[in-house]
Amino acid sequence: MQDHHSARFWNSDRIMWLLIGIALGSALIWLIHYLSNVLLPFFAACFIAYILQPIVEFNRRLTRTSGRTLASILTIIDMSVIISLVVYIFMPSILSELDLLERILHDVSSGKRALSPTNAGIVGFIDRYFDPDNIKALLTGTRIDDLLSRGSSLLEESFDIIMQLLGWLLTLIYILFILIDYPQICNGFRLIIPHKYRPRLLPVLYEVTDSMNRYFRGQGLVALCATVFYCTGFSIIGLPLAIPMGILVGILYMIPYFQYVTLIPVAAICFIYSLGGNVEFIPELGKCALVYLLSQGICDYIITPHVMGREMGLNPAVILLSLSVWGSLLGIIGMIIALPVTALIITYYRRYIS
Repeated sequence: MQDHHSARFWNSDRIMWLLIGIALGSALIWLIHYLSNVLLPFFAACFIAYILQPIVEFNRRLTRTSGRTLASILTIIDMSVIISLVVYIFMPSILSELDLLERILHDVSSGKRALSPTNAGIVGFIDRYFDPDNIKALLTGTRIDDLLSRGSSLLEESFDIIMQLLGWLLTLIYILFILIDYPQICNGFRLIIPHKYRPRLLPVLYEVTDSMNRYFRGQGLVALCATVFYCTGFSIIGLPLAIPMGILVGILYMIPYFQYVTLIPVAAICFIYSLGGNVEFIPELGKCALVYLLSQGICDYIITPHVMGREMGLNPAVILLSLSVWGSLLGIIGMIIALPVTALIITYYRRYIS
């Protein structure tokens, strides 16, 4: 009986529409990949505008205006001022710490500073299992001649810088206009769906939207708390570049378990700092591991259960897989749309197929 029902369901028309849908989907993926350089500022602006929606609503209530233009402009100004203040406050210390690490590397590479037994063992391990010429060239800056010999002229470099600035400016303009017309844009996406399919698809879209709201805004608050914890912890133990590394950990906290990638640059900073003789590598790395352990424990077992509430319904392994798959298909654009598209597919499957 079930086989007979399946045979009636998968008739020639349905199979043809399925093939057409697969062909159109493949063509759409190819087109987005082909136009990725042009579409990336727009997709990035959509994602940033989506994250900034609560601030726009706060500014609307603060200014008591019904329109969104003034609130959107204030939101852009607020974020610009915050970023400028962070850069103004922390940039001098960051530059001084970078200069300190650079001097240590220069002294070690020139032979002015001797290596401790522990660091000598680590360098010996690197010499055995990695190419020491590439590492030495990277540390001493001898690759500058190779870069100059590639024939990249000053005009070409200036043109690339100008194009990057224009790309950032275009993204900022996109963000402003998307913030102003955000409700109309959302309504326009709903109107794209044919009228006869709306009763079936709109509940799915509403459920996905609610899940995305809970995930991004909840996880964003958790990431903000993680940024504060890691910046504070790295600063207490005296790690150079504590603020940039804490901010990087907080940003990567939006992706489950991805913050542990920062262990590699943190270990590299600890090792370079230990070459100066002020600290030992293993104890300094142990202090950083303690910061990870305490911060991760507070975020995972205290903050996340209270902030996130109900989960989005996506397993962390599924999130990582979706980011990998869509990122490999569409690059950065794929990573931006990975979670909404994956949540849409899973929600539709649970509601109408499973």
